[in-house]
Amino acid sequence: MSSIPDIAYTIAVWAAPILFAITLHEAAHGWVANRLGDPTAKTLGRITINPLKHIDPVGTIVVPLFLAMVSPFVMGWAKPVPVEPRYFKSPLLDMALVAVAGPVSNFFMACIWAMFIKMAYLSLDNSPLLSFMAEMGKNGIIINIVLMVLNLLPIPPLDGGRVVTGILPPNLAMQFMRLERYGMIIILVLLISGILGKIMWPIVMHFVKIIGFLFGL
Repeated sequence: MSSIPDIAYTIAVWAAPILFAITLHEAAHGWVANRLGDPTAKTLGRITINPLKHIDPVGTIVVPLFLAMVSPFVMGWAKPVPVEPRYFKSPLLDMALVAVAGPVSNFFMACIWAMFIKMAYLSLDNSPLLSFMAEMGKNGIIINIVLMVLNLLPIPPLDGGRVVTGILPPNLAMQFMRLERYGMIIILVLLISGILGKIMWPIVMHFVKIIGFLFGL
């Protein structure tokens, strides 16, 4: 069983990466929705990097930190940003653009964490602080790529499911959207069975290697 200092260290190196990854993901949805004509998220103050506006106590804090301590696979969620398709000129296509904004924001956040690691190595001597910052940055890359890949899976209500809905012909899109009621059950079954990790982990590590190559890590 982990000691209290070990648990505190684990929380410290995961807290900021998880909070920023999840909250910026939701803020990106709201920002793109606003640009496409839907002011709902802006009116509610959800286009912000303030985590307090996006935190879901269970999905943003309890689940990710628990998984970080017991599993190499970390996932979580924030309060969904409300989107009103009636404001959009092309509801299905615009919803797809709103959906893809979240994973794209996670990729850019992973790149920012890579720069964070690079700057830490350039500005700090070999020390416990450097080790701490490097591990935090590594976690930032991993959690953002995990969220990006997970959300791009073509399963509604994940972002990938909404992207598929947006590019399908309207009649097929409506049929595909009916899967949303079973989406979370499908994801849980894939997670518990281990299939989700087998699908995602090679893709996650591929993107992590790409970011490492781009930033010389």
